[in-house]
Formats: sequence, C-alpha cells, structure tokens
Amino acid sequence: MTFALFLGAGNLIYPPLMAQQAGDHWLIAIGGFLLTAVGLPAITLVVLGRLSSADKLTSSLPKWMDRSFWFLVLTTLGPAFVLPRAVTVAYEMGIKPFYSGNGLMVFSALFCALTLWLALKPGKLVDYIGKVMTPALIGMLAVLVAAALLNPLGSPSQAIEIYEQAPAVNGLIQGYMTLDAIAAVAFGWVIIQTIRSKGIESKKAISYYTLRIAIIYAVLMSLCYLAMGYLGSTSSEIAPGATNGGEILTSYAEGEFGVLGQILLASITLMACLTTTIGLTNANSEYYKNTYGVTFKVSATIIMVLTAIISNVGLETIIEVSLPAILILCPIAIALIIAMILMPEKSEKDTPMISTSHTTIVCIAALFGTIDALHILGKLPEAMTAFCDQWLPLFSSHMSWLIPVFITILVNKVLRKTQLKNVATSN
Repeated sequence: MTFALFLGAGNLIYPPLMAQQAGDHWLIAIGGFLLTAVGLPAITLVVLGRLSSADKLTSSLPKWMDRSFWFLVLTTLGPAFVLPRAVTVAYEMGIKPFYSGNGLMVFSALFCALTLWLALKPGKLVDYIGKVMTPALIGMLAVLVAAALLNPLGSPSQAIEIYEQAPAVNGLIQGYMTLDAIAAVAFGWVIIQTIRSKGIESKKAISYYTLRIAIIYAVLMSLCYLAMGYLGSTSSEIAPGATNGGEILTSYAEGEFGVLGQILLASITLMACLTTTIGLTNANSEYYKNTYGVTFKVSATIIMVLTAIISNVGLETIIEVSLPAILILCPIAIALIIAMILMPEKSEKDTPMISTSHTTIVCIAALFGTIDALHILGKLPEAMTAFCDQWLPLFSSHMSWLIPVFITILVNKVLRKTQLKNVATSN
C-alpha cells in the first residue's frame, strides 16, 4: 500500500529522463538518486513509526508553529497543489492521447468522485490499494519492463556533460528534487492510522511494523526506479532530445506494443495517480479530524470538491502558486527528521530546551530553504546568487540549508549537555 501511495506519475517520469541524459553512467546516477529519492522517505517513515504518531514530529514546537507547519504541508500536498496536479497528469497521460476534445472538467469530477468513494473507508485501504491496486500496478509495470529487457529499443549513449563529470552527485540532487521526503511526512498519518486500524496500539509494535513497511517500500520503489532508469538509458534512439520522462515512456510503450502500449501506459498512469490521490485525501482528512474536530467524511468531501475545481485552473498556474511553499517546507521537514535522529529523547526537565532547539532548527531550515527556493525559481538577485555561490556550501546543489541545520543541531546538543550537567551539579 505504501509503495502505491508514493508511486505517482511524477515518480515514473523523473528517472527515464535522468537516465537518458546520464547515458552510459546511468547506473551510477540512479544509485545517487535512490539515496535521496528512496532513502530520505524511508528514514522519515521509520522515524515517524518510532514516534508512533506523525504529529509528535512537531510537538516540541510552539503551538502556532506546529499548526502552521502541518496545515501548510498537508494543504499544499493536498488540494492546493499535489492533488490537482495528480488529476491533471492523469488526464494528460491517461485520457488525452485517446480523446481530442477538452474533457478535463468531466474527468476531474469523475476522478475526484472515485477517489472520495475509496477514501471514505480508510480502514479498507490495505484491501483496496495494498491487495488489489498495487499488484495490478506492479504487474503492468513488469510487462513494460520485461518487454524492454527482452527487446531493448536502443543502448545507452554518451552522457551529457554534468553526468559525465559527476553522475552520482547529480543523481542525488534529482532524487532530492522529487520532494518525496515531505510526502513521507504526510503519508505518515495514513500509514500509522492504518496500522492502528489493525488493532495495533503499542508504541513498540507500531515502530516495528513501520520499519517493515519502510523496507518493503524501499525495495519496491528502488526496483521501480531502476526499471524506469533502464528504459530511459536505452531510449536515446526512439526518443532523442526528449524534454520529459513522459515522452520517453510514451515512445517506449508505443515502440514495444503499438496502440496496446499506449493503453498500458495510460492504465499505469491512471492507477498511479489514483493511489496517490486516495492517500493524500486520507492524510488531509485525518489531520483535520484529529486537529480541528472536522469529521473525516466532511473533510474528504471538501478536499475533493476543491481539488476538482482547482484541477481546471491549469497545471502551470498551480505549480507557479504552490511550488515555492513545497520547496521551503521540504528542508524544514527533513531538518525535523534529522533533529529527531540526532537529538536524544526529551525529558520533563529539559522540555523548554528541546522546544527552543527545535524552533531554532526550523527557523534556520526555513531561512536557507527560502534562499534555495528563490534560487531554483530564478527569483534570487544576481548579486546575491554570486555571493551565495562563492560562500554558501551546497548552494549550487539546492541544499544550502543542510550544513547550517547540522551546525545548529550540534550547537544545541552541546548547550543541552551543558545545561543538564549544570542541573546535575546543582542538585
């Protein structure tokens, strides 16, 4: 179920283009890609499982910051950006190739209605997605990949310059830019709630099963990315100069199976988008129910109505409005996960210290994450870009927040140990 929740159309599109550009270095690039695209989300799931509740990730923050973080994360990953994008991509890749008219409005209404119907029974997610939709999705992907392995339509070409020089590093950057680490924070609500729905309440048991889930997710998603990477690496002859992975997958499916290939790819896309929309709808609804007391049914209905409406605004507008928020929130989410790993469990005696530490970490991640976001979006003044490029480590990799966050955590660990030592001495 977790694998299917993560596997949206975007996850299918990223690796083929990267592998095509990496050419004969595609395996090294995919190796770096897996570290961040799969490793970060898997670690996030393990940490959330150890906490036994997703909202405990921010429980040390001031209440206004805690509420603001979750509201922005889930709303942006929900009706404000990712849900409408999933609906639009499902239409563009799943329906539009077979329909010449403009049916987005009707499709979005039907797709959101189906999502709502499946989401209104959260206890059945394992049955719906894990036992039926995931095997079907894996089966369809396996058919496409098996055909590519038995009858490759090309061979890896020479890598473009950036992948010739540093394939692993650029793979790491591309994996980070999938932003699945922040999706893992949202899906934590769904996964932990699903575990609880099976009658498992013990913190130790939740941690144990979440670890198993994370391992299964990591194995399946890694195999999927490797498969998509192989398709991309052997696509330079059938899809030369492709600008996105969707073009590569479409060309490969057509080359292997003709019209049946188009139908297969459309089915994969529709299934991948549907499992993602169900998961995000559940994550949002669980949050609003637990935090604001809004019933699950009402929350899910409002979310789907908003999604259906916003889906018709246009993908470019949706991205332009919402992408900055995601680019800033992702470093904050990862910083909180790192803090949970590196900083010891809090006790009643040092709760104020931990609260201050986590608040500082969030502020540092937000500050440098904003700089990275402006850089990615091309909104950073040229003078500041030149200054940051010279003096800010990892700025060119869009991860300038990482070292300041580690330094902040280290300083807070030293301060906390000093504080505890002084308290022990005074007693």
